[in-house]
Amino acid sequence: MKKIALVTGASRGIGAAVARSLAGKGYAVCINYLEQQAKAEALVKELQALGCDAICHPADVADPAAVRKMVDRVERELGEVTLLVNNAGISQQQLFQHTSYEEFHRMVDVHLFGAYNCIQAVLPPMLRKHAGCIINTSSIWGSHGSSCEVAYCAAKHGLEGLSKALAQELAPSGIRVNCVAPGVIRTDMLESLGEETKAQLNEEIPMGRPGEPEEIAEAVLYLAEASYVTGQTLCLDGGFLN
Repeated sequence: MKKIALVTGASRGIGAAVARSLAGKGYAVCINYLEQQAKAEALVKELQALGCDAICHPADVADPAAVRKMVDRVERELGEVTLLVNNAGISQQQLFQHTSYEEFHRMVDVHLFGAYNCIQAVLPPMLRKHAGCIINTSSIWGSHGSSCEVAYCAAKHGLEGLSKALAQELAPSGIRVNCVAPGVIRTDMLESLGEETKAQLNEEIPMGRPGEPEEIAEAVLYLAEASYVTGQTLCLDGGFLN
């Protein structure tokens, strides 16, 4: 069976590393993005040069109609999705009392309803084929919480709950659902924190360094191929919360 992956939020960072890893293992890949068109198109060309079937498509995962349009295109040009990686996300650091209703709602819309929209769109063929895999990108803060990130933590915690419950529901249909929960990872968001903050974080991580996007991609690939693993959250934080 042809392996078709849809990776949301895949124009850069962890999503781009996941797309590269999957392409290297024979997946045809759709790279979803919202704003970074140039980076998404460059990644498509990179993967195609390696012999991979790849396309990119802009869509706000919080918009169910946009997600349906994206999945229709994937099915038309690549085939029915066998692996969904819900990686699209946003972040915000501020006090809870300064977080507006709209900001809180947007955080939940992207992380939780974004996953809902994408899963609903790709699920019918998976159910029909009695096979498929869904991997959701959570965060170590989805389980443990973090000051000044209440909206983010709440959305990620909800995503982990969705994953565990859906894994139970879909297991009899041959569909697996898991999460990866990255800690401090070397992405654009980390680089924006400044040298002093990054040095402090390194001191708090037992392994003494942030993770690399490629290390998260390795975990995603493992979960994509681990046929007896479902309902799990794989924490990847260098021992930060151990």
